[in-house]
Amino acid sequence: MTESERRIIAAQGYVELGLYEEAEAELSALPIAMRERVDVIEILLLCLMGRHQWKEAHALAARLCQQEPAEPGGFIHAAFCLHELGRTAEAVAVLSDGPAALRTKAVYYYNIGCYHARLGNFDQSLSYLERAFEMDGDLRQHARRDRDLDCLRAQLEAHHA
Repeated sequence: MTESERRIIAAQGYVELGLYEEAEAELSALPIAMRERVDVIEILLLCLMGRHQWKEAHALAARLCQQEPAEPGGFIHAAFCLHELGRTAEAVAVLSDGPAALRTKAVYYYNIGCYHARLGNFDQSLSYLERAFEMDGDLRQHARRDRDLDCLRAQLEAHHA
């Protein structure tokens, strides 16, 4: 294992522990050319998101979308950042216009369901959320605590009681 590979693995571990400064320190020691790698950009993006630096995180996520237009990750992150910036309608557009691979991910249906809930599109929201729950039953538990779904709490509880 090279020193750079060790640093990337260490940075991933730090992100999982919520130690964003430590992760960024590992990444900053990488050669400049390696900092352009998609996996390194993703780790830095997660650091920014973890520290709620939504504008900066969105810029990196948009870069990922350009670099890997067929991969769902950048689109999911970009939409989430837009939502956190109060640009929820744009978040829906990013996911709706994203690659087909998005539709294989439960988090796509969950997030777009949350965004529609916040926009007041409750029927669409419930439809997307039901699909998310079918794909990943653990998301139902997460939905019980998700503030974006407060407006649908009664419907979600009644539907799944």
